[in-house]
Amino acid sequence: MDTHRESVEVVDDAVVRSFARAALLAALIGAAAPVSIPLPFSPVPITLQVLFVFLAGLVLGPVWGPISILLYITAGAAGLPIFAEMRGGIGVLVGHTGGYLWGYLIAAGLIGLLVHRGTDLRDPAEEPLPVVVVALVAGTIVIYGLGAGYMAWLLELDAWEAFLAGVAPFIPGELLKMAAAIAIVKSGRIAPIQS
Repeated sequence: MDTHRESVEVVDDAVVRSFARAALLAALIGAAAPVSIPLPFSPVPITLQVLFVFLAGLVLGPVWGPISILLYITAGAAGLPIFAEMRGGIGVLVGHTGGYLWGYLIAAGLIGLLVHRGTDLRDPAEEPLPVVVVALVAGTIVIYGLGAGYMAWLLELDAWEAFLAGVAPFIPGELLKMAAAIAIVKSGRIAPIQS
């Protein structure tokens, strides 16, 4: 009787590592939910979550970055209080801040695509600073364009009102988050997983 057993690799190790990093970034986005500052003149609070959206795109790239955001959105839609102001549920995704959340998904993919220039991951620490800056600015435009646009439609605001309530107050903070994301990836301590 032969008791020799062979192991079969069901999932490639690189996929497991990438999924683990995507789950970690999703958890970090959710963990940033308590750091939320409501603004009296805006229905949108200030949060740190966009910093981790930036990192998802920069570090995980155009495939796993959006997967990370999708994990975050799915967990929040299921009711975990991981959206801004410790809210959860599907209602948040269709509420006045829902456009920002969907913008996260697209922004992570766009940032990853611009920095990595395809699906093969590059080390963002070695990418030219202008490329990284352009990618982060483009991602920010997507987040705030979708967020403020959807909010304007839902709350029946004109474009200027939507800009004043949903974009303008956040520009200084987004510049700081961009600087923090760049500092983190340029430190060389976080590198993409090579397949």
